[in-house]
Amino acid sequence: MDITSVLIVASGIFVGIFASFTGLGGGLLMVPILLYLGFTAQKAVGTSFLGILVIAVSALIAHNKLANVDYKYGILLGLGGIVGAQIGARLLEHVSTDNYKKIFAMILSSFAVYLFFKK
Repeated sequence: MDITSVLIVASGIFVGIFASFTGLGGGLLMVPILLYLGFTAQKAVGTSFLGILVIAVSALIAHNKLANVDYKYGILLGLGGIVGAQIGARLLEHVSTDNYKKIFAMILSSFAVYLFFKK
């Protein structure tokens, strides 16, 4: 196993803990890690989603055992997400990796400021 593979597995463990704890899905951390490793924005996002799928199934099983899943609203969120995911993937095709990094940083910074000042 090469060093990149080891870093990705270690990152997956960290992201899995973070995603299951916060419900943020993991892309918040996984995409910047993949960008750091030299992936294009499009490849980082697509690869992240595959990782998130695996992490999400595992987290769903764990949270289900703790009776922390509302299936009705989870399915409704997912149905809306199907539409949004198709639109987002096509939009990303028109954004360079450099511009994507700036947009991603602005979104994360905005959420951080909002959460910090929210009462």
